[in-house]
Amino acid sequence: MKCPCGNEQDFKSCCELIHRDISKAETAEKLMRARYAAFAVGNIDFLYDTFHPTTRRLQHKKEIESWAKQNKWMQLEILNSTRSSVEFKAHYLDQNLDAQVHHEKSKFKQIQHIWYYVGMLIN
Repeated sequence: MKCPCGNEQDFKSCCELIHRDISKAETAEKLMRARYAAFAVGNIDFLYDTFHPTTRRLQHKKEIESWAKQNKWMQLEILNSTRSSVEFKAHYLDQNLDAQVHHEKSKFKQIQHIWYYVGMLIN
């Protein structure tokens, strides 16, 4: 299976490696791609575990799972990436099969060489 993150590799050689060991995400962008792939394959534990510890307690696995499963994830488009932020568009079909785009600029932080998703940057 081709990796949902948009790289030309197969899932096992790409984001699945990060799903098994978060430390394999060497950059914020690699973590962002792995998080998108986790939505696509329904890896809710990975999504929850990759929230920064300061924001994780605000998350609810059931809500994450519902959002992941009610949509069909079609494509990830990286618009801009810096050391600690990634701007992207996640293309998906909603539960009515209408095309949607989630556009976000995300902030990431590293703790002991491991990247975590903090949240959306607000301009």
